[in-house]
Amino acid sequence: MSVRRASHAGSWYSDSARTLSRQLDDWLDQVPDALDQVGSIPVPGGRVIIAPHAGYAYSGPCAAFAYKALDLSKAKRIFILGPSHHYPLSTLALPQVTSYETPLSDEPLPLDTDLISELLTKAATKPNGTTLRFTTMSRSVDEDEHSIEMQLPYLHRLLQVQLPNTPTAQYPPLVPIMVGSTSAATEQAFGTLLAPYLADEENAFVISSDFCHWGLRFRYTYYVPQAPSPGPSLPLSSSDLPQPGADLDDAAEHIDSVCTGHHLQRRDRIPGSGPAIHESISAFDLATMTAISTGSTETFLDAIERTGNTVCGRHPIGVIMAAFESVTKSSSGSKNGLFHFLRYERSSDAVDVADSSVSYVAAVAAL
Repeated sequence: MSVRRASHAGSWYSDSARTLSRQLDDWLDQVPDALDQVGSIPVPGGRVIIAPHAGYAYSGPCAAFAYKALDLSKAKRIFILGPSHHYPLSTLALPQVTSYETPLSDEPLPLDTDLISELLTKAATKPNGTTLRFTTMSRSVDEDEHSIEMQLPYLHRLLQVQLPNTPTAQYPPLVPIMVGSTSAATEQAFGTLLAPYLADEENAFVISSDFCHWGLRFRYTYYVPQAPSPGPSLPLSSSDLPQPGADLDDAAEHIDSVCTGHHLQRRDRIPGSGPAIHESISAFDLATMTAISTGSTETFLDAIERTGNTVCGRHPIGVIMAAFESVTKSSSGSKNGLFHFLRYERSSDAVDVADSSVSYVAAVAAL
């Protein structure tokens, strides 16, 4: 058995089983049992979530909203789609290892090696007829990447609580997928390939993504002078976040309103009459959520292109949205397959060009 080490334990999150369990339980306990515009938590049929992947000191409380909403009652397999931050990749990669370690038990979480082998034989077809295939990631590449690993402790803890008498080796196995810097056509192709698995109620999906990375160190200083000021006071919960069912014209207007910004230079100063930088960030983050909540991959990708919003999981989100479109194309008007946003937080409030921040969201979709 080949095991992926919990390479970020002890730095990005605690490597103590007792401490980590207590932290996760505390964050989950802080999430209400029901949320406005969403309903009861976990969301019945809520098999797909978007969760952040920063260090738990920053994103742990936000991630709890996604994981408490996740419905694993029928899950026999859990897919995890995360972006590649370091490894150059233009397609999707599957692991070569057979299990993933976490600090929460001596026994690692199992991978669905049979399905991974099956996926490696499948071809994804672009709209122009070109075929693509999954590639693999070595253990070292796997261990260097944090986006998938940061989802493991929450998943492990949920399974420990829900399956208290089940050995770790018998938990629903994982199917980790690293998503590279993929084109829209590639995302559509792999979304279509994954659609039958998404349609199966015995499969759950975790999409790993932070939202805006703002600041000179991220090479992203987009600013919207027309952003509402005063802006919202974070954190925001579901009642103040975009939800499915909005009029598409209103959604388009919301997105258009943040697409007239510009990038600040190092010596720029914000005029006293203008919105603060963090208010501008909130404006285009919320517009990006609006784009996702429409269920239209085209709308989402257009919002990303026009604002440049540095949503690091935009490619995994693009893949799952394409999969949803393939599954739900005959169910017009249904809110199934559309993301409900549950929480929005940020590492800090930037007020100067020298500042930086990262945004975090939690979302769930039922099918």
